[in-house]
Amino acid sequence: MSALALQRPVNLAARIADVDWPGVETELDARGCALLPGLLTPQDCAAAAALYDHPAGFRSRVVMSRHGFGRGEYQYFAYPLPDLVQTLRAAAYPRLAPIANRWNQRMGIDIDYPADHAAFLARCHDAGQVRPTPLLLRYGPQDYNCLHQDLYGEHVFPLQVAVLLSEPGRDFTGGEFVLTEQRPRMQSRVEVAPLRQGDALIFAVNTRPVTGSRGSYRVALRHGVSRVRSGARHTLGVIFHDAL
Repeated sequence: MSALALQRPVNLAARIADVDWPGVETELDARGCALLPGLLTPQDCAAAAALYDHPAGFRSRVVMSRHGFGRGEYQYFAYPLPDLVQTLRAAAYPRLAPIANRWNQRMGIDIDYPADHAAFLARCHDAGQVRPTPLLLRYGPQDYNCLHQDLYGEHVFPLQVAVLLSEPGRDFTGGEFVLTEQRPRMQSRVEVAPLRQGDALIFAVNTRPVTGSRGSYRVALRHGVSRVRSGARHTLGVIFHDAL
């Protein structure tokens, strides 16, 4: 049994239910990201990070420098997902789907997301997107992650979650989570998220709506991680669509 399977996902589901979701929606509308402080316990974080050294639970490993993605590495989980990852995915999605649908309406995108994550995954799988996308990332000294978007195929859920599993200042230094927002005919805006161990950040995968003088318009977001100066940094990434 995996380390994460020993956790109690019912507790995580309750923590997700207790989140101030109207406040999250307000933050997402204003900044394209929203912080969920302490979503995972230190025990959750340690168990999740420890999985990295057990390759049987993953479908593939990526060394970022080989592909020009940055430095560091990550592994995609295989199905079945660990209980904690599955619970986070299944419990957070129904809270985010109404936000995603409202965003699409504002941006004039004719895509509606079902209320249940299993139904959305069925849509992905029917289109050939059958590979799970939740992942664990590991960075060491001088590692970083270039700005990017996690798209993976035709069907893209517009929000995702990153959970910091390590404690800044104790386990590593540097390694800040960075978001950039490219606005039409304007200079890019940068957001740096001050995450602590167990904090989750919800953020836009690709585009989000912004209100302007002539109504809503789209801005494009990318995310990455700045250079880790010392130590080791682990992150859990939860993407709600699957990959081709």
